[in-house]
Amino acid sequence: MGKPDLDRRVLSIQSHVVHGYVGNKSAAFPLQVLGFEVDAINSVQLSNHTGYKAIKGQILQEKELVELFEGLEANNLLQFYSHLLTGYTGNGSFLKRISYIVKKLREINPRLIYVCDPVMGDNGKMYVPEDLLPIYRDEIIPLADIITPNQYEVELLTEKKITNEDDVWSAVQWFHDRGIETVVISSSELGRENELRAFLSKKNGSRYIINIPRQGNGISFTGTGDLFASLFLAHSHFTNDLGIAFEKTIASLQAVIKRTLESMPEDVLSGKRKVTAQECELKLIQSKGVIESPLVVLKAQQIK
Repeated sequence: MGKPDLDRRVLSIQSHVVHGYVGNKSAAFPLQVLGFEVDAINSVQLSNHTGYKAIKGQILQEKELVELFEGLEANNLLQFYSHLLTGYTGNGSFLKRISYIVKKLREINPRLIYVCDPVMGDNGKMYVPEDLLPIYRDEIIPLADIITPNQYEVELLTEKKITNEDDVWSAVQWFHDRGIETVVISSSELGRENELRAFLSKKNGSRYIINIPRQGNGISFTGTGDLFASLFLAHSHFTNDLGIAFEKTIASLQAVIKRTLESMPEDVLSGKRKVTAQECELKLIQSKGVIESPLVVLKAQQIK
């Protein structure tokens, strides 16, 4: 490849919404702000995310993914990717094709980093077809360098319930045993009251925990997992100290949520009425500064 500052290009395969910020809309801008070129393939194209009362759009099929990838290959463009990032996928054959894409990109660039966000569900509920689970477990997971599931997705993949910290590290080892170098559990319910807890483990290396204060009095945000994966991809590229990458990822994510809450009407924040899906959309553009220069407040605790 050429100059180092030109050698940061991500092929990002995940969902797209016309309005709002999830999937590629949530991931591309932060990566670009942090100096990465982003080539996006949209696994679905929807008018908006599923939190709205109406959803219209299309689901990309395997045939269409093949055509797009063949177009990149025909123009000798595959050689330029330093990273592959995958998120929401709507059907099994499409997901299976991603395993071919990973292998093909690695033939061209053995140093390619594959960041897998196995988007399957949250809060105890799956929102993808159940037949995707064994494909992730058997075909996709063993190809990843970095994986960023939430607690529920960890439980789905490992088939083990997580109730305490020992369960977390046991689950983390399940991923390491399948060849994954870096495991980041983006959120879990193991923190104290009004806290989430995130975990990071490097295979045969360091382990970290960050306790994250909940913001918004129960307001839930869509697209935060996609944002987390993109931020961690970027920050882990720039440093060998994964604790620092972890801290910066959480710092920017928390700052984006804070900025989003600040934009909400007072009657929502006071609990007088429920927040709308539109009011919950992440204020990414307005958070450009804190994405570029995260202010680390929450420090990672290293586990010996």
